[in-house]
Amino acid sequence: MTNLSLRFLDTPPLARGLRLDVTTPLAEVRSLSKGEAALVLVFGTFRDGRGFSVASALRAGGFEGQLIAAGAVLPDQARHLARSGFDAVELPAGTDLETWTRMLSAFDVPMQVAERGSQPAWNRRGRVPRPSLNQIASTLNAGFAEADPATLIRAAMNPAWGLKIATLSSFGAEASVILDFVAQIDPALPVLFLDTGQHFLQTLSYRKQLSAHLGLMDVRIILPDADDRAERDARDDLWRTDPDACCDIRKVAPLGRASAPFDVLITGRKRHHRGDRTSLPLAEVIDGTLRLNPLAAWSMADVEGHVAKRELPAHPLVEQGYASIGCWPCTRPPVDKSNIRSGRWAESDKRECGIHLPKSTRVTAG
Repeated sequence: MTNLSLRFLDTPPLARGLRLDVTTPLAEVRSLSKGEAALVLVFGTFRDGRGFSVASALRAGGFEGQLIAAGAVLPDQARHLARSGFDAVELPAGTDLETWTRMLSAFDVPMQVAERGSQPAWNRRGRVPRPSLNQIASTLNAGFAEADPATLIRAAMNPAWGLKIATLSSFGAEASVILDFVAQIDPALPVLFLDTGQHFLQTLSYRKQLSAHLGLMDVRIILPDADDRAERDARDDLWRTDPDACCDIRKVAPLGRASAPFDVLITGRKRHHRGDRTSLPLAEVIDGTLRLNPLAAWSMADVEGHVAKRELPAHPLVEQGYASIGCWPCTRPPVDKSNIRSGRWAESDKRECGIHLPKSTRVTAG
């Protein structure tokens, strides 16, 4: 059983922190909670589950302050509050704390993925507990350094580990290679595409073309939160003044929500992309998700050779000199021909959008 913690605060006095009703729109909650050490979410009725969703979304988006539940909450909800990311619950003086404490540890097997909590029922196998993701990453790095990408992917799909796997793809200049390997192994494996609303039209067209060519059966279009986008980037020009915040709204936060059900994300990253990717391992754990990088050791020649051998369609912008393709405002042909990512955010020191960086190392979005 997983031991979940939840502090119980007697009132009065009221818990310290910004107090917001759970009916407050998520974008407004995110905006108001910036820099707050504590946030109190007030439930108007025990039947309103929005507070759980808001807490989980805040945690997925990187909120590290104290989350306190208040108002119409019941002992039966203790475990759900803790698993959604709450640290404490504000209770009237004289509340039967024994009941709350008992309910916090009443259930051993959760049914859903949550911000905090034990392994959900659908991801259990009833046998020996699987190794931790860090142990699995170490096993893959040590045992498959010389393996081809398909072998590494199949190893991660070991039934004994019971990992839920998806592929993350930008459908950019080199995307066809990793997607080709995935399609050959299991075309029904989910593919997550972050539709930022700022992609080149050629990228959107290529996504459809390549998906059809490879027979991909489950390409999921991940959109930014509409309220968040309207609140923080109503004119779609945040990239001009704060590209980190723009990436957070359009890529980092949406991926955090979309990837929550998965243990593993397959990526197409490679060491020849340079920068932080120079020492890229085959497998690494970032914020509780294993990132599998089957093409880490591949050179540009390897990529071009595979594309030619498999007769994979090219992104339309490649013939115009684009080598690494993201959103149109922040993508140019490479400034340095030896560094294919030198055309990304070319007029700044930024080289990563943040989706492959741990929360602790990301630049705080303004």
